[in-house]
Amino acid sequence: MVWGILKTKRAQTVFFLILCIMGFFAILSSTMSKNPVLKPFAASLGTPDDLLGIVASASTIPGILISLPAASLSDIFGRRKLLLFAAFVFASAPFLYLSVNSWWTLALVRFYHGFATAVFVPVAEASIALLFPGKRGERMSLFNSATAVGRALAPFLGGYLLFATNESFFSLYVAVGIAGVTSLVIGFLFLAERKTTDAQLVSQERSARGIFGGWLTIIKNTHVLGVSFVQAIQYYVFGAVEFFLVGYLIDVVGLDLLLVGAITGSEIVALVVARPLIGRLSDSIGRSKPILFGIAASCVFVGAVPFASDFWSLLFLAVGYGVSFATVLSSTSPLVSDLVPATLVGASMGFLSTTMDIGQTLGPIVSGLIFASSLRYLGLFLSLVLLLAVSAVVFVISKRSRPVPNS
Repeated sequence: MVWGILKTKRAQTVFFLILCIMGFFAILSSTMSKNPVLKPFAASLGTPDDLLGIVASASTIPGILISLPAASLSDIFGRRKLLLFAAFVFASAPFLYLSVNSWWTLALVRFYHGFATAVFVPVAEASIALLFPGKRGERMSLFNSATAVGRALAPFLGGYLLFATNESFFSLYVAVGIAGVTSLVIGFLFLAERKTTDAQLVSQERSARGIFGGWLTIIKNTHVLGVSFVQAIQYYVFGAVEFFLVGYLIDVVGLDLLLVGAITGSEIVALVVARPLIGRLSDSIGRSKPILFGIAASCVFVGAVPFASDFWSLLFLAVGYGVSFATVLSSTSPLVSDLVPATLVGASMGFLSTTMDIGQTLGPIVSGLIFASSLRYLGLFLSLVLLLAVSAVVFVISKRSRPVPNS
């Protein structure tokens, strides 16, 4: 496995930096392929309005389908193979957009592109968890912040390229491809791995046959299920806030697009900055306190949104929510990796990623149904608070189960 030769702290640090750089370029590439280009590109293909959602969500489906199996395989066959597979998808998918000529071919390319993130993120987190058992919160948060920087830069860079090239989709997707290829090249050059011996191959075959047993071990751990439920609700709420907050700021408060961008952008900046700092804190004081505090703070900040009507109040709430969201995320992944044997760390990260994708997919859909009722934004945001409170209760109850010790 990758970490088998990473015996020195310097080698571990170099490997960690490689993952962060790969993650930055990979997520920059995948995000720039959809924001802000996806909707106008889909519209230029004559995509019916009722099918735009299918095109947009096509890339999230692989996360639900493949994250757990892929991360589980990385426990057996090594992280490098899976990381390079993901990097190959990041590098190849952008060039497929160049041959798209209909909405359904665009949806197919989006579906293929979704496999990259679905594999890369949980496998990378599993690698970090095993390399830095005493600093999981800090290092996993730093990695996710590196990918978040790429995600935050993508809309600005993509928008500039569209503006500078007179809305040339071809030029933009070439740039997306360059970022993806950069991630792949870095992976090929610097991700080292030992050669697999015949004895290891036999061991891998036996382990592969027991993969479902590993999944059963994870599912039986109620504490893992509790943390995964918290993760799902966090991304359910984030997906809903990300989509409907913009509408609230424009339709109800009447802010212009510049101020809307300042509020939503500040939320992301707060998330990126706070996550590694709080991750380091969770390594010292434990995972449960940051999770419960973050949930409670999210309830306050999200619940206050429909009662705020000026720029500065909403900016404060957005930044506060970004920090509280980061407070929870800085501890969920490290905690799950703490609760399972070392041989199942990859599978546990895949399971957590699957629940995350389910939550983020359902958030805007279910919240949209609530928004369509007579309660509108008030009912929408209060429903999110209720779900957050329920997740805190579930988390506390799940802690009564005895964690599976690391081995």
